[in-house]
Amino acid sequence: MKKGVLLVNLGSPDSTSPKDVKKYLGEFLMDERVIDVPLWARTLLVKGIVLNTRPKKSAAAYQKIWWDEGSPLIVLSKRLRDKIDDHTSIPIVLSMRYGTPNIKSGLQELHDQGVDEVLIFPLYPQFAMATTETILVLAEELRKEHFPEMQFTSVPAFYNHPDYIRVLAESISEKLKAVEFQHLLFSYHGVPERHIRKSDITKSHCQIDGSCCQTASPAHQFCYRHQCFETTRLVAEYLELKENTYSVSFQSRLGFDPWLQPYTDRTIERFGKQGMKNLAIVTPAFVSDCLETLEEIAMEGEEIFHEVGGEKFTVVPCLNDREDWVKVLSRWIDEWAFSNPVEA
Repeated sequence: MKKGVLLVNLGSPDSTSPKDVKKYLGEFLMDERVIDVPLWARTLLVKGIVLNTRPKKSAAAYQKIWWDEGSPLIVLSKRLRDKIDDHTSIPIVLSMRYGTPNIKSGLQELHDQGVDEVLIFPLYPQFAMATTETILVLAEELRKEHFPEMQFTSVPAFYNHPDYIRVLAESISEKLKAVEFQHLLFSYHGVPERHIRKSDITKSHCQIDGSCCQTASPAHQFCYRHQCFETTRLVAEYLELKENTYSVSFQSRLGFDPWLQPYTDRTIERFGKQGMKNLAIVTPAFVSDCLETLEEIAMEGEEIFHEVGGEKFTVVPCLNDREDWVKVLSRWIDEWAFSNPVEA
């Protein structure tokens, strides 16, 4: 069998025009694993409300961070793909869960190269319904319908893999070694609390309290909240960060249902009001810089901090196409390609 890899990231609008942003948001928000309510309610919310109000505002946000080459997330993902391709001997194809290039076209590209054994590689360190799960579910649906001869293997969440922790920690160290900061905030993308409970394979462990994420359980294999806190703990341990000099928050909430807390924007505001002058922030749920890191954090977050008296606001870039990150991913792919499992 011929092996190949499908790297999958979130996606982006084709341009900053409200029309393209509306198309992208429609595909994204109508995913039942993103807004997990009955179809009628999701349709009413997304098509009846959100898509009539949000595209113009989101388009303006994308315009702030758009590069000459296009969407930063797409450009950076392509650079990563190209560098991995230089390090490996099997086909490497990039797809997006939403927008273009889509997963179907990616699988078709691999198929056209004679690939019949595919490593599905979601570019998300932590597992979540709205990220990893939706990629794997769609890929399997497409396989059954269009590529029944293909076999799939998927990369598990690598939030605690020593290679990932080392590269993430080194990226933080490099950015902050010449910067004075009082606190390092680990900001992860938020999800509704109900997603955590739905992903609990024990149906009883996840209480979203102060103890369940620290208590060993099979539920942690699919618990986004636990995996975020564990990533933070391992990086802090690697960097020998002192207690109370770092913390976790969650960004990008939508709607009125309870989402994972504390919220990043309110945390930044609180730190400033408490007199903190120098704050650093890292976003480990993302491996590629995007709207949520470049605009929501680096622009809006800094504005909030300055408005309440903060002075120095330092943002650690995502891993993007760092050479050490490229080497790690290339090695994981080669381990799989030559029959050695990639273990988290």
